[in-house]
Amino acid sequence: MSMGHRQNPGRPGWPAGSDGGEGEEPPYNIIPIHNVLVEHPSLRFPEVRAAMAGLRTVGDLRKPPFVTWHDGMDLLDWLGSFFGFQSDNVRNQREHLVLLLANAQMRLHPPPDNIDTLDPGVVRRLRRKLLHNYTSWCGFLGRKSNVWVSDAHHGRRAAADEPRRDLLYASLYLLIWGEAANLRFVPECLCYIFHHMAMDLNRILEDYIDDATGRPALPAISGENAFLLRVVTPIYETIKAEVEASRNGTAPHSAWRNYDDINEYFWSKRCFSQLRWPLDLSKNFFATSRTKNRIGKTGFVEQRSFWNLFRSFDRLWIMLILFLQAATIVAWEGKEYPWQGLQSRDVQVRVLTVFISWAGLRFLQSVIDIGTQCGLVTRETPLLALRMVLKSIVSAVWTVVFGVLYSQIWDQKNRDRRWSGAANSKVVTYLQVSGVFIIPELLGITLFILPWFRNFLEKTNWRILYVLTWWFQSRTFVGRGLREGILDNLKYGLFWVAVLSVKFIFSYFLQIKPMVAPTKTILRMNDINYKWHEFFSKTNRFAVVLFWLPVVIIYLMDTQIWYSIFSSMVGALVGLFSHLGEIRNVQQLRLRFQFFASAMQFNLMPEEQLFKERGTLKSKFEEAILRLKLRYGLGRPYKKIESNQVEATRFALIWNEIIEAFREEDIVSDKEVELLELPPNAWGIRVIRWPCFLLCNELLLALGQARELEATDKVHWKKICKNEYRRCAVIETYDSIKYLLTKIVKDGTEEHLIISNLFSAFDDSIRVGKFTLEYRMRALGGIHSALITLLNLLLKPKKDSGKVVNTLQTLYEIAHRDFPEKKKSVEELREFGWIPSRSSSTGLLFENAIDLPDTDDLSFYKNVRRLHMILTSRDSLNNVPKNLEARRRIAFFTNSLFMNIPRAPQVEKMLPFSVLTPYYSEEVLYSKEQLRTGNEDGISIIFYLQKIYEDEWENFMERMRREGMTDDGQIWEGRLRDLRLWASHRGQTLTRTVRGMMYYYRALKMLAFLDSASEMDIRDGSRELGFVGSPASRGSSRFPSSRNLSRASSGVSSLLKGHEYGTALMKFTYVVACQIYGSQKAKKDPHADEILYLMKTNEALRVAYVDEVQSGRGEVEYYSVLVKYDQQLQKEVEIYRVRLPGPLKLGEGKPENQNHAIIFTRGDAVQTIDMNQDNYFEEALKMRNLLEEYSRYYGIRKPTILGVREHVFTGSVSSLAWFMSAQETSFVTLGQRVLANPLKVRMHYGHPDVFDRLWFLSRGGISKASRVINISEDIFAGFNCTLRGGNVTHHEYIQVGKGRDVGLNQISMFEAKVASGNGEQVLSRDVYRLGHRLDFFRMLSFYYTTVGFFFSTMMVVLTVYSFVWGRLYMAVSGLEDSFRTSSQTSSNRALGSILNQQFIIQLGLFTALPMIVENSLEHGFLSAIWDFLTMQLQLASVFYTFSMGTRTHYFGRTILHGGAKYRATGRGFVVQHKSFSENYRLYARSHFIKAIELGVMLTVYASYSPLAKNTLVYIVMTISSWFLVVSWIMAPFVFNPSGFDWLKTVYDFEDFMNWIWHRGGVFTKSEQSWETWWYEEQDHLRTTGLLGKILEIVLDLRFFFFQYGIVYQLKIANSSTSIAVYLLSWIYVVVAVGFFVTMAYARDKYAAKEHIYYRSVQLFVIIMVLLLIFLLFEFTAFEFIDIFTSLLAFIPTGWGLIQIAQVLRPCLHSTTIWDTVISMARLYDILFGIIVMAPVALLSWLPGFQSMQTRILFNEAFSRGLQISRIIVGKKSSF
Repeated sequence: MSMGHRQNPGRPGWPAGSDGGEGEEPPYNIIPIHNVLVEHPSLRFPEVRAAMAGLRTVGDLRKPPFVTWHDGMDLLDWLGSFFGFQSDNVRNQREHLVLLLANAQMRLHPPPDNIDTLDPGVVRRLRRKLLHNYTSWCGFLGRKSNVWVSDAHHGRRAAADEPRRDLLYASLYLLIWGEAANLRFVPECLCYIFHHMAMDLNRILEDYIDDATGRPALPAISGENAFLLRVVTPIYETIKAEVEASRNGTAPHSAWRNYDDINEYFWSKRCFSQLRWPLDLSKNFFATSRTKNRIGKTGFVEQRSFWNLFRSFDRLWIMLILFLQAATIVAWEGKEYPWQGLQSRDVQVRVLTVFISWAGLRFLQSVIDIGTQCGLVTRETPLLALRMVLKSIVSAVWTVVFGVLYSQIWDQKNRDRRWSGAANSKVVTYLQVSGVFIIPELLGITLFILPWFRNFLEKTNWRILYVLTWWFQSRTFVGRGLREGILDNLKYGLFWVAVLSVKFIFSYFLQIKPMVAPTKTILRMNDINYKWHEFFSKTNRFAVVLFWLPVVIIYLMDTQIWYSIFSSMVGALVGLFSHLGEIRNVQQLRLRFQFFASAMQFNLMPEEQLFKERGTLKSKFEEAILRLKLRYGLGRPYKKIESNQVEATRFALIWNEIIEAFREEDIVSDKEVELLELPPNAWGIRVIRWPCFLLCNELLLALGQARELEATDKVHWKKICKNEYRRCAVIETYDSIKYLLTKIVKDGTEEHLIISNLFSAFDDSIRVGKFTLEYRMRALGGIHSALITLLNLLLKPKKDSGKVVNTLQTLYEIAHRDFPEKKKSVEELREFGWIPSRSSSTGLLFENAIDLPDTDDLSFYKNVRRLHMILTSRDSLNNVPKNLEARRRIAFFTNSLFMNIPRAPQVEKMLPFSVLTPYYSEEVLYSKEQLRTGNEDGISIIFYLQKIYEDEWENFMERMRREGMTDDGQIWEGRLRDLRLWASHRGQTLTRTVRGMMYYYRALKMLAFLDSASEMDIRDGSRELGFVGSPASRGSSRFPSSRNLSRASSGVSSLLKGHEYGTALMKFTYVVACQIYGSQKAKKDPHADEILYLMKTNEALRVAYVDEVQSGRGEVEYYSVLVKYDQQLQKEVEIYRVRLPGPLKLGEGKPENQNHAIIFTRGDAVQTIDMNQDNYFEEALKMRNLLEEYSRYYGIRKPTILGVREHVFTGSVSSLAWFMSAQETSFVTLGQRVLANPLKVRMHYGHPDVFDRLWFLSRGGISKASRVINISEDIFAGFNCTLRGGNVTHHEYIQVGKGRDVGLNQISMFEAKVASGNGEQVLSRDVYRLGHRLDFFRMLSFYYTTVGFFFSTMMVVLTVYSFVWGRLYMAVSGLEDSFRTSSQTSSNRALGSILNQQFIIQLGLFTALPMIVENSLEHGFLSAIWDFLTMQLQLASVFYTFSMGTRTHYFGRTILHGGAKYRATGRGFVVQHKSFSENYRLYARSHFIKAIELGVMLTVYASYSPLAKNTLVYIVMTISSWFLVVSWIMAPFVFNPSGFDWLKTVYDFEDFMNWIWHRGGVFTKSEQSWETWWYEEQDHLRTTGLLGKILEIVLDLRFFFFQYGIVYQLKIANSSTSIAVYLLSWIYVVVAVGFFVTMAYARDKYAAKEHIYYRSVQLFVIIMVLLLIFLLFEFTAFEFIDIFTSLLAFIPTGWGLIQIAQVLRPCLHSTTIWDTVISMARLYDILFGIIVMAPVALLSWLPGFQSMQTRILFNEAFSRGLQISRIIVGKKSSF
């Protein structure tokens, strides 16, 4: 029935202020609360009526003044009138509250005695959950809560009044929250507002008298829209002013207050004295300009620096540094094993220096704290400053004390010349002092062992504890009581003990120890022959530093590798115990399918809960036993089900609906539907009719056994019964043949009687067990052949009665002559009734007795087809369904029901939930033009999709023909909408997402029907659906085009009685936050029409948007608006319109969009779904099971975020998409599985997680929105959840689809966005607090799975740099030549393990390991290895190495300089060739230039290194670095469609040169002009701080060092090592720049008009250059090779000068130097472009590379039927 159906019986009690017009019912969202007389399925629930009645208990409450009060008004109207809330906010929260209360009352077990009355316990629990954060806040600040209700049923007021007070407090909070707009991101600010408004409410309830007026007390804030104008707007304007001060996020974070700063202001008591109530706008909190007393940063200052990593994770770095120090000291002794070295007292004492280092690191940390957090120090926070200073002093004192005591030990030892008693006593003293130093650590270990005690101490608000903990950490409202239970501690503690043990053993024996001998050799060397001017003596120490640098870098990051290895193993174990991957394919499904019906009944159908206790130890044990029986088919209940059981019919309904959904998605064909579906009982068949694909070949095997085996009936039957499917196939075939023959032969004829008698005789023989004795089994083959012939005749469109008669006669002859073992006489045959009674009958037998059913009898012919399949099917049915996606989904769904999944409640008793999808302007539905328009190769989207999804396209066309399409050409005309939907459902569109999420609604309706349906309803319904027939036989009216999206007319939907709609709507709401839908409608944007179409075809869909309305005063008013499509009025109707204080977007766009729409969501949970996601009907069936997880404990807490598994559905598009899909899949499955259990650090990653909506509602929402710092907004919801004591779990028995980027440029932008987001996370307060508040082992888990992963990736690249630059230094300085003979072998061996580790990471192997393990678990080991090898052949390692460069560049640049921003990736199909200039713009700075730099270094090293003379040594030493160089340069072209096409390469080069020389303008885009792009690439330098600029200049100085090293190698230097050589080399630079400036000046002045002068200048310059070279040849030792060597030296110098000039741009911009800088930079980019283009051009010119590249890029699509050769040559299909 339509949810828009209304009656109009008058409007008694409709609240004042409604916008319902006269004579017209106002629109409603889900329930028509305004009128209980409306016929609406939700109003049948007594719980809904009880909730509505509970809200109307205004009773004797004092009525608000200045408002006309109506009898029907309720508590929310009362609050709205008193406190000045908007009327639509009141309406919205009224429905919200009614649904919350009604659903909570439905779940009561046992149900209340009076179901028409609101249960007080329901109201109390809701109020406590909503206000739990407020209560904690009050306790934290030492304030008494203003919620004057006793939770313990005693106090000064009667208990009868308490439910109403509970309702008032809950309603007041929801009204505040519903109108708070952007203030919802500052939850403690809402607590402050609620605190004062609750006090005003108490004053009204307690009848206080206002002292000033002598009248009854009124709220401090009242009047029309008073709350918005006087509370929300002032704070909003303050936030807005801070955002404007941030200059769109480009100002330093320390210069402005973000959402967190505003919120944390309310963590101190000063907010009460400063802000007061009503808000005092004169206070400095509201100051927007930089005044002296303006409130600055609160709680934390975000500063850009890599030191944040040390500051946030100091415990990790201290551990690594101290072990490195101790291990090096021990290894220096040269013993075989460390314990042998430690036997020496000298070594023991040297190891004690770790305490000096420890104290020094503490001092360093305190200095960093002062440097970064001094902005927090104000006159109001003197204790903070005192603690910072004291920490520095104390740590410095400790450092000095340890240093003095240590020196005294050696003094004493040296005086005594042995370890005397006095010396040992000094050691003891040192140890005693060390014991005092580590007391805090020992205390921490004790509290780790007793986590509950630690939690108690942190959560307790005792002042004495504040004093005791003041020294260790700042007092914050979040981050308290984060310890897990003892069992969880043990699990993740053991994990990290194992990881660290292996890491430290490996580091000692294979990293540190091998380096000792060569280090000693280098230090002992004195006769070093330097090839350059040496400034310092003993520079071999510097060589040691460079020698050790790559080793130390790898040592500091290789924990990441060990974590990856161990997490893969643990993840596999957890997956095995979770029963993942037990059903991997159709063959394994066949083995388990007979138990599948029981599994579905057990898990998806609710159990009887009357008088049954849930959650007890006994019930859990019984459930575990039941699951064990179910999983392995133990015990009678789970052996098999028979057709007469209602469970079988229920199972058939669900299974068939799943297959029906598959058919609607076109992933199975009509024939496959008949093979897969479970038909209802018909034709008197006595067994369950398994799907045909399970019965394939079973009958033939049974026949073969019967013919070959001579045995009794019992033996035969026992063998048949060993296979359940064979047993059912035999019985079904026998019953079907019996029914068929009696059906087609007329009843009452002699022939009919003969057939009945024959079957009676067969039945009698079977019953007495003599069938094999009385009948010849060899004759079954003839019967089988004759039956197949008969069925073939029946299935022909034109029935030939004569042939049917002949076949029946043949069958009859075999049955009564050949089949009986003993030949019977005519008399015996006549006696048995096997022959006609009259011998002189005219005509042939059966000639006049045939009565074939009409072709309209769909059910009959469907069963005939099924019988034919059973009789003829062989092994070919193992490939059903053909579509890989359909197989994967069936396998996953069946497997998931054998996993440990919570039991399902009834739909009425399940937790209600919403789905929220933020949408901006992405694709909704592909248009006709988008589908048909081809790219430059003539490839259209529709052609591309036809080739990738070839089988699905065939199924779609089959469906269209079935629905009435006569000609394929009609697809673009009459069936255009269906075609657009088909294509959109295969892209990453809003249509696909909405279709997927609306499966929840469809599933809930079906489950609600099955919950309440009687056995008769289910049997009748199954029979009714059976009569409908298969898809092949349905008329086109069954699938009207306009209903394709909602599928309301298919399957079980036709059986629904009406109440299921109301139940489903109460439990599920889908809100799409289409932020700019209002402006799209105004502009007549096609997207708006498509969104309206989605609402029209999905009744549970709601759209929220921000409307901008011009007011009469020229101002713009902003509103949050909710709309739906009214099915009765056939138009879009507006439901709610809540005014906002100003523009929506103050912070990041996506979280702001989610935040404005979240007030329109409903239920206890909300699932966050992105625009690129999908869902599946069979998975939607398990949603109510998933929501039951909220009632389980995971560790010591219940979940607050339920993590859900994802399936990346874009993996088949290309090899690149496959790599990305494989990487993502391993993270969203194995990675998150380990994070949740055992590591307990899973966060939220922007995936389909389900939030405890009421928990997050009062704690800042489901994401954070501060500009730039929260660019990765989703993960901050996980940080916030963990810091506030939440619990994040991960569940893999349910999955949601997700799309990923499929082209290299898209992927790179996505990687850049994620890496930049992680760079911002490093600076954030959330990461700092988690790094300090989590225990040590969880901190390690947190680090290595968030920012640590990106930092480790960056350190891999730094390893390459440090290795290459270090070896180059040794080569050009002469050091390498000097110690080549003595230490070459050992030093190379020492570096071997380091380089191997670096190469392993670089190749992406540690990314691949989790993929291999997860694939092995879910698809089998051989399949996983094959996939891995295939990926390597498709150059996956090139892709992963390239991605590593992307992450490194953006992560490092963001931390140093900022510049993080949202990057729209497009999410489209990638079949288009990307031009060279586009690739150069995207990758020049992040990859190409870095690769060229490394390539030049390696080339120079090869030229001047004595080691490089040995080619093998050089290759071994540098292969990983060369691989990185090649990958970074070639990957964008290898993974670019038509990347090696010669013509495209030529066009690309022309386009690149045009782009380079295009002069930029004010409005010129970077795609058009090199100059605009060049300036954009420097944006990060404009926003960086002084330290960032200094570090940038210091890094650029490496190019001058390079010049220094090379000039001494010139022949002209004549082996001189004088400093003059280097100084004179700068003359070359000056001369070169002079020539360049001369040429540039001449070009600008003469090139256009006086061309002859320009040519003259060119000639003069050339002559001067040649003259200079001639003079050098003549008068110096200059040689021809010096020309190339000097170019190698001075080109990097020029690049370094340009880089430094960019940093100094503010100083140089207005000078003439800047023009020279621009000209030189353009020249360099031309040079770099040519260097990058050269190998591309070469490979394009060589034959065969283009086809090879195409094969690499699209190989996976080949296996899916993609005819890539046709795509590349641009052939088009007929469509």
